Amino acid sequence: MMFKYLSPHLIVTCLLSAFTLNTSTAELVCSGTVEEVSYHANDQMMVRLSGMNLAVFVCNTETTWTVTGTGYTTGPKTCAAMYSTFLAAKLSGKPINSVYFDGADVPTTCNGWGSWKNANIRHYRF
Repeated sequence: MMFKYLSPHLIVTCLLSAFTLNTSTAELVCSGTVEEVSYHANDQMMVRLSGMNLAVFVCNTETTWTVTGTGYTTGPKTCAAMYSTFLAAKLSGKPINSVYFDGADVPTTCNGWGSWKNANIRHYRF
């Protein structure tokens, strides 16, 4: 028996780690024209592309944006730059080839967003 040599504490730690790794985290790539750029209370920015059913919170211009299920954050300066970029894309009508959304709230399809969901944008490309 392999577990005979492991302490009960180590076994519990391993089991908890396994459950932690199964946290609902997703990655989704969407594309299309920018249909909506919203600036919501508490300095949060929302964006919706033509292939998405709802806008999603993606950053905060005043504080570091942290989303459950991702190992990185988005700072206020990056948020301001993203706001400008998405607004310019909306005004020009130029489509965005890919926006990579990450986080526990990310659905399996671009038109499957729930209301008031959060995501990190890891990368976008025109």
